[in-house]
Amino acid sequence: MLEPKTLLNRLDAIGNMLSRTNQCHALLGLGSVGNETDRLDAYSDLDFFVIAKSGFKQCLIENLDWLSQINELDYVFRNTVDGYKVLYQDGIFCEFAVFEPNELAGIPFSAGRIVWQEEEFDSSICQPSLSRSAAPNPNPDIEWQIGEALTNLYVGMGRERRGEKLSATRFIQNFALDRLIDVVRLQDKASPVRADPFMPDRRIEARFPSFASHMTDFVQGYDKNAESALAQLNYLEKHFDVNASMADAIRRLCASIV
Repeated sequence: MLEPKTLLNRLDAIGNMLSRTNQCHALLGLGSVGNETDRLDAYSDLDFFVIAKSGFKQCLIENLDWLSQINELDYVFRNTVDGYKVLYQDGIFCEFAVFEPNELAGIPFSAGRIVWQEEEFDSSICQPSLSRSAAPNPNPDIEWQIGEALTNLYVGMGRERRGEKLSATRFIQNFALDRLIDVVRLQDKASPVRADPFMPDRRIEARFPSFASHMTDFVQGYDKNAESALAQLNYLEKHFDVNASMADAIRRLCASIV
């Protein structure tokens, strides 16, 4: 079990490592490690933005030594052009992005907490604007979809263990399942049944009957989140290469519930 203090100490350590690179202005903690530390518990993630100096963003994205020198990384998934989801060997899960100061004006995010900053850095640029709107641009690559599915299962089971069953249900039986549907859709485009371009789950039974036959296992309902997560994980492992550390982490979260 991870103590909240352990998570905050890890974020402080990340800030300390960034300060040594001479490539950063600040580290911004978000969510339960930002302005909402009262929500922090053993199943929380480290969500943060790294504010890079101009010209250094790609260096920080392409070389994650500032993370791995603290503790070994068991899983590294680049889920956006700006950042990653990673799992430390000791079980700490992070989701982060790296931005340069001029980019923040166009990024939608909630107010956070400055964990570390350079002296004389103007932290007011880290305050979000209500006018910012999201412009999602999902990556159609199968590897990306699998990474999203795995991390949604992991986060969902963390919510389940915390007692947030509704949120867990959405992460496992909606968000992760959406990614599985996209994986199957991208892998097999030969179905004669026309797809709905706006709702990939439409006509899934007619388009991919073999895959659809697993739905009773994938979607077992509000009280069966762990069972649904394990069924999806088993399917992914059967048909694709799945990171063993991430799979083990999901199973550990499921173990005390199933």
